[in-house]
Amino acid sequence: MVSLAALNTFKCFGGTVGFYRHDSLSCNSEIRFAVYLPPQADAQPVPVLYFLSGLTCTEENFITKAGAQQFAAQYGLMLVVPDTSPRQTGIAGEDDDWDFGSGAGFYLDATQAPWSAHYQMYSYVTQELPALIAEHFPAQTDRQGIFGHSMGGHGALVCALRNPDRYRSVSAFAPIAAPIQSPWGQKAFTNYLGSDRESWKSYDASELVVQQPFKDTILIDQGLADSFLANQLMPEVFEQACASVGQSLNLRRQEGYDHSYYFISTFMEDHIRHHAERLCG
Repeated sequence: MVSLAALNTFKCFGGTVGFYRHDSLSCNSEIRFAVYLPPQADAQPVPVLYFLSGLTCTEENFITKAGAQQFAAQYGLMLVVPDTSPRQTGIAGEDDDWDFGSGAGFYLDATQAPWSAHYQMYSYVTQELPALIAEHFPAQTDRQGIFGHSMGGHGALVCALRNPDRYRSVSAFAPIAAPIQSPWGQKAFTNYLGSDRESWKSYDASELVVQQPFKDTILIDQGLADSFLANQLMPEVFEQACASVGQSLNLRRQEGYDHSYYFISTFMEDHIRHHAERLCG
């Protein structure tokens, strides 16, 4: 059994929010994550919905700011929120930039030294963390969904497109939808994956969806007052890729909304419902 340390637990909407840490084999470092257990989990296993956070975030941002627990309690969904990268690995420069290194793991498996020794967040999210949740929590492991914001929206789309048998549902808030064309993505991919751009396609949703569309509708909300919209997020690239292969996409452009958790919390109920319809039916 993998050792898991509980840091804090809090009563919330009839269920509990818990914060945990453990030694990750994938990342060769300590990783932290948060779990919301809805009240239904007291009686039986429940479906699991993973949320991947954006740049600079930890396992705490979503669980404290998004207002998701009330809807997870309503529908009986477990929420699992991992940190966005390994921390304190000793890699020189890992804390120098807000958009690379600590807090910016980009949910990929790094192949370039020194990052490859620790930055294996794709394997962590898709393999190690679900195994840990299945071992320690009352999870219906055959009913899993995934969603995220910004860098985490990119991660959620990539994880779902690459693992259609693992995830029944996927959605995103303001995802980095075409990271190969985004300055954030180019910086991360160059340092984590190297200069071979062909290898980058494995972590670009706009490339992946053309190769293997998702089996169900993808929901995306994008604020039109988002300062990162044109240069970093590029939802129109993903929209065009989906259209080219007949992928069902519900891309909602929201007038006046920015990139913040004010935006996320506004449309959280819609996203929880989107997943609940597919995970609880």
